[in-house]
Amino acid sequence: MEIILIEKVVNLGQLGDVVSVKDGYARNYLIPHGKARRATAANLEEFKQKRTELEKIQAEKLAQAQARAEKLEGYLLQITRKAGMDGKLFGSVSNGDVVDALNAQGFDVTKPEVRMSAGHLKAIGDYPVVITLHADVDAHITVSVLGEK
Repeated sequence: MEIILIEKVVNLGQLGDVVSVKDGYARNYLIPHGKARRATAANLEEFKQKRTELEKIQAEKLAQAQARAEKLEGYLLQITRKAGMDGKLFGSVSNGDVVDALNAQGFDVTKPEVRMSAGHLKAIGDYPVVITLHADVDAHITVSVLGEK
């Protein structure tokens, strides 16, 4: 399916690019989330008329994401969980737990923005976590999992 990108999409293209993607990806993700529109003649013409407005909106989103990233960059988040004598947790720390802890600290973060390269955290220790606030903006934090008996 041919689509017009309404905003930058990682590994796909920039604002205004006409790209070909699988039908399901376009119908189920890109179009419902407002990231793209079908590449029809009418939509192409409408996009050309609104391009400057869309670029301005994208610049504002980027500036907001950069401001949020400055606050988060290098932050040390401590999460306490029950752990055994060998340091393994009874359960795990997921990206939902990280979001809840960050929101409790006053940061505005959503679950899809948290990228945990190591997967769920299952042992005591310090782990790097990336918060993807925008296609071009990442904030790196450290999650310190502490054990309680």
